[in-house]
Amino acid sequence: MAASPARYLLLFAIMRTITLEEHFASPAFFEGPGREIKEQAKVPDSPMAHIPGKLADVGKARIAEMDAAGIDVQVLSINAPGVEQLDADAAVSLAKESNDFLAAAMQAHPDRFSGFCALPTAKPALAATELEVRVRDQGFVGATINGHVRGRYLDDQFFWPIFESAEALGCPLYLHPVQPPQPVIDTYYAGFSPVITNLLSRAAYGWHVETAVHVIRLILGGVFDRYPNLQIIIGHMGETLPSMIQRMDNVLQQKVTKLQKPVSTYLRENIYYTFSGFNFTPVFLNLLLEVGVDRIMFSCDYPYSSLQKARSFLDNLPVSPADRSRIAYGNAARLLRL
Repeated sequence: MAASPARYLLLFAIMRTITLEEHFASPAFFEGPGREIKEQAKVPDSPMAHIPGKLADVGKARIAEMDAAGIDVQVLSINAPGVEQLDADAAVSLAKESNDFLAAAMQAHPDRFSGFCALPTAKPALAATELEVRVRDQGFVGATINGHVRGRYLDDQFFWPIFESAEALGCPLYLHPVQPPQPVIDTYYAGFSPVITNLLSRAAYGWHVETAVHVIRLILGGVFDRYPNLQIIIGHMGETLPSMIQRMDNVLQQKVTKLQKPVSTYLRENIYYTFSGFNFTPVFLNLLLEVGVDRIMFSCDYPYSSLQKARSFLDNLPVSPADRSRIAYGNAARLLRL
């Protein structure tokens, strides 16, 4: 028997929500890789004016915004560009400070905040140990890696101790966008005003293509053949990858790649996908058709996107109540063991 309208309303009312690409920044971050964010906020009439304060707050004000939008749990992660563009020693220091800051927030509000730790990826053995300690001892649910490491990509076997640790722990890694390497910016995105080059190389396009290429490199580099249970999360409805799945299978055939599986299989078995500000129904439907509901998870991209708009988008998705609940909470709860 079909559910009544009243039952649908009840399901919406009691549906729990977890969001997975929600950012914070520690004091040391603002003195290091986050200086640009702090300086942008000082420009008169800057749209970034509110960002530093919201990133720094991991207490009552943030929770009040979550309550107003119907967000139960945020999984927090260090704001881009994270630690990946620092030299190795500075990355170790900032990762520790950032993780300690986040651990305190999680301890203070255990029902509202969980966390992806930062890793000193430039020192993979230390990064693997940091991941193990934070997950096993402090309840972190994985780690966020902000793109390439000063131009080196994670398909380089130098970084694979991190994947080995994540697979052994059964925790995912969130691969978050970061600005492409400077030679890519100079070749692909230069020739316009500084404002246009900055926007085009980042949020308008470059971030997303950069992350998509990174994921493809992981696949073609054999990361998932070596670590078949490893799970990677990417945002923005798949960073353009869903629309390319069938094309890549046609071109990157196994007789050419020498991989154990078709490219599409890795994208459907080793990758999870979140919204993170892409509140666009056609893009969602394409993702749904290509990877299935069990691989899609809710997120808002706070504080860069509105919590309330993200929640409204979730509530109005053209899916069944059961599928909406999987996207809102169930898939993340299962993956992150929350």
